[in-house]
Amino acid sequence: MAKYTGPKTKIARKFGEPIFGPDKYLERKNYPPGEHGSSRKRKKQSEYGLQLAEKQKAKYTYGVLERQFRNLFKKADRSKGVTGVELLQLLEARLDNVVYRLGISPTRAGARQIVGHRHITVNGNVVNIPSYQVKQGDVVGVREKSKSLEVINTALATNRANRYAWLEWDQDTKTGKFTNIPEREEIPENIKEQLIVELYSK
Repeated sequence: MAKYTGPKTKIARKFGEPIFGPDKYLERKNYPPGEHGSSRKRKKQSEYGLQLAEKQKAKYTYGVLERQFRNLFKKADRSKGVTGVELLQLLEARLDNVVYRLGISPTRAGARQIVGHRHITVNGNVVNIPSYQVKQGDVVGVREKSKSLEVINTALATNRANRYAWLEWDQDTKTGKFTNIPEREEIPENIKEQLIVELYSK
């Protein structure tokens, strides 16, 4: 499975946001990477540059590569709703993202690994495809034989599932229900989805 494995802080500094989660290096060096990063101001970007940067930020945030992202956009564009909102909702419904939101893993990258290693079930069946689209009413849980894993229990010790209105978490059974598709205002990511729509509409 292809994934981005490069320097995450460098990418976060490029966008000026902690898109991979809390980053102590970004807090200390909140300016563009490179030899002259601290001495130059962020350039005023062209309209195309802004649109491209927003797409790249969304891709890195959710850990999706170009072909997957384009396919998700096409699916969102075919839907009856607002394309940009539909795109974010599809990204939020990815199994790796739901595992991350439920607090089973502290990062999306970790969530992808947990899913890929067959530690996660959907409606009682093991699913090892990070891009699997979770549907309304689906129950996502930790596989019975994986409930004792330290990496999962450590993450669940600081469980954050109840932060999100569209998820219900049961700590006793280590399962979470995807109760509904989140509304745009509920999705916390700082992404200007309309810029992405404009980019792909060229």
